[in-house]
Amino acid sequence: MKKVFAGILGCAMLATLTACGSARPTSGEGTAAPQRGEPAAQPAAGASAASGAPESTPDTTPESTPESTPEPVPGAKALVVYFSWSGNTEAIAGEIAAQTGADTFKLEPTTAYSTDYDTVLDEAQAEQRADARPEIMGGIENFESYDVIYLGFPNWWGDMPMILYSFLDGYDLSGKTIAPFVSSGGSGFSGALRAIASAEPGASLTDGLSLSSSASQTPGGAVADWLADIGLAE
Repeated sequence: MKKVFAGILGCAMLATLTACGSARPTSGEGTAAPQRGEPAAQPAAGASAASGAPESTPDTTPESTPESTPEPVPGAKALVVYFSWSGNTEAIAGEIAAQTGADTFKLEPTTAYSTDYDTVLDEAQAEQRADARPEIMGGIENFESYDVIYLGFPNWWGDMPMILYSFLDGYDLSGKTIAPFVSSGGSGFSGALRAIASAEPGASLTDGLSLSSSASQTPGGAVADWLADIGLAE
């Protein structure tokens, strides 16, 4: 009788242990594994501040145009056309004029931009969104007599300031050589070279000169090297 009772008790204990074991969650069940967070979105390329905003990496090398560099025109009459807000682009323009003997024309809007840095950033972005064409103060006399146009500007929000589009819309550069230069916090031309080529398909476009805001303060050597590279050194 004891053997029978012991056997029944043993079966009951075995059944209890089996039931307890089956109640545990298997590996991967019962709790959710923590998920890795996604990386934060990076700022869009070219969404840098207006000319003069410092960045860690200076840019002092010529940038290639969408097409091959054309042969320069020997003895060409040249004009430096530029827009400058902070003075960086103006310093480069003055050096180009000094080394080449070119005439100069500064693009100035009839309605001046703010002298406040943060405000002008907003003004520049608003003009881009509206695809604006700011009116240019004055005009260029005998523009047709120039063979080479040195075209300079700061990089604003990954593009040229919209007054440059006013110039390209208002003057026919067909048959001329355009030598572009830009000052920036490190963003270079962004898409400006393609925009110039698209706006003036009848012109020849050389490789461009891109200088950081700090390098633009003493641009003599970089300008000399660039002019020699594109075949327009005096």
